[in-house]
Amino acid sequence: MGTFAREHLAVDVLAAARLLLGCLVVADRPDGQVVVRLVELEAYRGSDDPAAHSYRGRTDRNAVMFGPPGYLYVYFVYGLHFCANISCLPHGKPGAVLLRGAEVISDLDIARLARPTARSDADLARGPARLATLLGLQREHNGLDLTDPTSPVRLLPGDPVPAQRVRTGPRVGVAAAQDRAWRFWVDGSPAVSAYRRHPNQARRQSDRK
Repeated sequence: MGTFAREHLAVDVLAAARLLLGCLVVADRPDGQVVVRLVELEAYRGSDDPAAHSYRGRTDRNAVMFGPPGYLYVYFVYGLHFCANISCLPHGKPGAVLLRGAEVISDLDIARLARPTARSDADLARGPARLATLLGLQREHNGLDLTDPTSPVRLLPGDPVPAQRVRTGPRVGVAAAQDRAWRFWVDGSPAVSAYRRHPNQARRQSDRK
């Protein structure tokens, strides 16, 4: 199977997120190969999205978000773990899709070794930090071309997700643009994470009562 076509990601972040549901990510880890199926994603568009890293302009950290599409944007968050995104939109326009959750297709034994604290197989790649850990992503993977068949991390087409199984809703834990339904997930997948509001949003709603 060939890698995902770059031109298919040169679209708006919402279209890209919907398109990426069901796609496969293949990671060649030092201990073996892992393949996951994407079941939860969040869209971030820098031009008008205050929750996006690229909202205030281009920096060394967020440069991958400005294109070209199909590249891996990896960043360190909270001083604890890495998260991974796929760049989209035409070159020069900032946008990316956060990888939030995935189901392990293979190799389950390697995946369990990569995430020994997982409570169940469904928990192996549920949440962006767990998914990045499972794939073995580090800072040096930032900027990898996911459409390159020789890349150690690759994006492949998967089985399309039927429209009736696609759900949308607010993004998890964001402090800005909290009500935008820019989170996409596969209904019924055990690898989809639970929705969690940003603490400030929860506090404001509590104050109104």
